[in-house]
Amino acid sequence: MISNAQFEKEIAITIANAIREDVGDGDHSSLACIPNQARGKAKLLVKADGIIAGIDFAKQVFHYIDANLEIETLIKDGQAVKYGDIAFYVSGNSQAILKAERLVLNAMQRMSAIATKTKQFVDLLEGTNTKILDTRKTTPGIRALEKWAVKIGGGENHRFALYDMVMLKDNHIDFAGGITKAITKTVAYLKENNLDLKIIVEARSLKEIEEILVSHHYVYRILIDNFNYEDTRKAVALIGNKCLTESSGGINLKTVRAYADCGVDYISSGALTHSVYNMDLSLKAVE
Repeated sequence: MISNAQFEKEIAITIANAIREDVGDGDHSSLACIPNQARGKAKLLVKADGIIAGIDFAKQVFHYIDANLEIETLIKDGQAVKYGDIAFYVSGNSQAILKAERLVLNAMQRMSAIATKTKQFVDLLEGTNTKILDTRKTTPGIRALEKWAVKIGGGENHRFALYDMVMLKDNHIDFAGGITKAITKTVAYLKENNLDLKIIVEARSLKEIEEILVSHHYVYRILIDNFNYEDTRKAVALIGNKCLTESSGGINLKTVRAYADCGVDYISSGALTHSVYNMDLSLKAVE
């Protein structure tokens, strides 16, 4: 997994790129009609029920635009909110507030939707030992925000990208000439390049799990992909304590509990990040 420093760097890059994209050579709408020294105040108004996420990110955006902007936080990331709640007030230079507005709203609306959906999965897993994981099925350019939102919603992050964990999926295995060859080549590669990365291997059948287990001392987790409930239970029993287990493959809110009851350690779901509807939020001027 990436370090906190790497994650913070990703957030900084995200903010800088988003401002470049949105503001360019200036917010001419604000520059045209609002005096440079005008001061104002705005509130972040919640217009839907759910889990709020992105408040700390919003602070970073406001302070990137203008370090003198003041934010009064009323609700923290991860808290349940309802229609009509006010998450925070921001006050200071009016042009700066307007320059940050769209990025703050775009990010918080999506992050809150992801956190809300993640919390639904987490609630369904209550009482089991199974944890919900995100995937790399994220929006290009804002992966750090989306994975941050999963954490806020109570989920856990899978690998951040291709560089922080090895994951041998079906195509890797087929291109390498089979499971044993893929694992053997990977172990040699990591040793040659002095890399300390965990290895996850995907299995498409119980037979493939048996083959993975021959090299289980190199494998951190086995990905039990697109198995039905019965075969998932068999897979968990077969693996035992040799490796951690992860179920994946179209698992949704209707099926997640049944897979957890099969005894897997983790369930990964791309739907946490690729299939959400933004939470309705508005930034409104305060008279």
